[in-house]
Amino acid sequence: MTVGPGVTAGTRWASRAQFFASGFIFATWGVHVPTVKAHYAIDEAQLGLAMLAAGAGAMVGLTSAGRWIGRHGPRRMAALCGCVYALLIAGLIAMPGYAALLGLLAVFGLVTSVFDVAINTEAAQLELRGNQPLMSGMHGMFSLGGMVGAASGSAALAAGMAPQTHLWTVAVVMIGVVAIAATRMLPTPAAPADGAAAADHGFRLPRGVLAVLGVLAALGLIAEGAIYDWSVLYMQQELGSPQQQAALAYASFSAAMAAARFGGDAMRARFSPTALLRGSGLLAAAAMTLVLLTHLPWLALLGFAGVGVGFANVVPILFGASARVPGVAPANGIAAVSAIAYLGFMAGPAVIGLLARVSTLTAALYVVVAFAAALAASARFTGNGDSIAA
Repeated sequence: MTVGPGVTAGTRWASRAQFFASGFIFATWGVHVPTVKAHYAIDEAQLGLAMLAAGAGAMVGLTSAGRWIGRHGPRRMAALCGCVYALLIAGLIAMPGYAALLGLLAVFGLVTSVFDVAINTEAAQLELRGNQPLMSGMHGMFSLGGMVGAASGSAALAAGMAPQTHLWTVAVVMIGVVAIAATRMLPTPAAPADGAAAADHGFRLPRGVLAVLGVLAALGLIAEGAIYDWSVLYMQQELGSPQQQAALAYASFSAAMAAARFGGDAMRARFSPTALLRGSGLLAAAAMTLVLLTHLPWLALLGFAGVGVGFANVVPILFGASARVPGVAPANGIAAVSAIAYLGFMAGPAVIGLLARVSTLTAALYVVVAFAAALAASARFTGNGDSIAA
């Protein structure tokens, strides 16, 4: 069934499958953060540095993502980077030492960032060709993948599966998903919008509306990244939960985020971006405060779900907008906004690790509350986006 120029139901589901795989693989990393910490006998600060290495790799990838995707198309880059991304997850606890782990995570961050830009570019192109909102639903598949990845990881650990066996199983299955889905993606590179120069002109520092969108996306992704990387350890270390129960923090967050994102496209059609962002920030700040004040694991899991709902539609709205900036190719727009957003996404958890070392993980995670509140306070700027020169 054709739903737009060059778009079929198959291409939509291929894109959804890529987002699902991205979330599943990243959730597997989140579940095994305590495993990595114990395997290499490192503290929170060293773990934070490892996450920062992934962030550095991501920033390198983002400087070239627009050019590579413009030259080879989202389909080829998603296939290549997605398969490497899945393969690297198997190496998390197979490195000979901490230094080698830093190198692996740097490459991990690089391919992750290019894969994410490729699949977001594909989703934006499907929106444009089909003339209807799809981005929130695509990101819902990322969250669904995160939920399934975290829940299955928890089940595998509870059943006594060796961590390395679990990592290899995930790698093999996700390579298959990415490779098969890539064969059904749009066959040609995304065309530049509004007469923009080709995407292979390369990365440029975002200005004007792209800079504003990037800062707002960073506020959301700092908090989102903190939950992905630290929620399992928080439940285990601060609340005394066993690892299989602690992994449910990630699953709770991802499940709630997925549910909210699947309804996000309808919400985008009904409410203004300003209202949605303000409500999202306030809900996330309140829910994270609940997590950090309670000593009851079940109540903390409920709070993590609230944080997931709060941040669910922030990134889909902003990434979708970045692909529609006049005079900018979709891949370059998404890469430019992603450069700022991923700086927060990757550096935020590392900063939390350093703060946890000098205080406690609980105190450090109040950063999430602060940034959620800042996002709510900044929501008014989304109403002025059209008047800011790009």
